[in-house]
Amino acid sequence: MKQYKYYSFITGIFCASLVISNILDTKFFQIGDYAFPAGIILFPIVYVFGDIFTEVYGYSYSRKAIWSGLLSLVFLITFTSIATILPPAPFWHSQDSFSLIFAKVPRIVIASISAYFIGEFVNSFTIAKLKVIQSGKTMPLRFVASTLIGQAVDTSSFLIIAFAGTLPMNEMMLIFLSAWIFKVMWEIIALPFSIPFVKWLKKTENEDYYDAKTDFNPFKLR
Repeated sequence: MKQYKYYSFITGIFCASLVISNILDTKFFQIGDYAFPAGIILFPIVYVFGDIFTEVYGYSYSRKAIWSGLLSLVFLITFTSIATILPPAPFWHSQDSFSLIFAKVPRIVIASISAYFIGEFVNSFTIAKLKVIQSGKTMPLRFVASTLIGQAVDTSSFLIIAFAGTLPMNEMMLIFLSAWIFKVMWEIIALPFSIPFVKWLKKTENEDYYDAKTDFNPFKLR
């Protein structure tokens, strides 16, 4: 297997961004009439890196990074849950605040992991297919197109799993549209930085992979 200089480093940033964004999601902020989980300021970076993995290294390497991110989320949930139920020391009086921040509702946790898993693979698959169809041209177009599709799947999956039956459909649609548009705009704003970085990375790694004959099974890690 070919060895790359920066793949492991970028995977680390990818996983860290994913974990931090999920922690930030314990807070909501408001702009005008719209409320957003705070993790939305960082989570689009995860999709930018998803684009980079597939565009430079190919779908198989993106698949490994996605699974690494999934395991990172499992670790986050497991150990924050353990830390929450551990009895607090007598001199530490912040147990209620700690529990309020980290004791997430199981349904929300399942929704977050499921939406990430489905959305990331849809995003990576879209990038890989478009790159072959476009013969590697118009990279900004496939970055935006993959985010449009991937984030639509991610956001809708999360809302359905987390809130179906508890929120009115019109409110879920409003949340979906505002979050989806925000994430896509974030991707577009990041293009002047992500495109030059990808070009530099391709040159540095001496790699520009095309998934012409790739097995897109998300569970095949080899």
